Amino acid sequence: MEETISKDIKLTRREMTILQEVALGRTTPQIAKNLGLSPETVKWYRKQLLVKFSAATSAEVVRKAILSNIL
Repeated sequence: MEETISKDIKLTRREMTILQEVALGRTTPQIAKNLGLSPETVKWYRKQLLVKFSAATSAEVVRKAILSNIL
């Protein structure tokens, strides 16, 4: 069963940065510290990524980002 991944996903610069951090396996507290953000702000961005990629998990976001050539 072949999955169709949208090539039209547009990410902000900050969403791309968060996505890269997630792909590196960093946790929300680690990302928050690295970027000087609150953990709540990072959680919000992570939720935005789930919505944009129609994904249920961060691993699925990363997989879809790779398949879409975003990562």
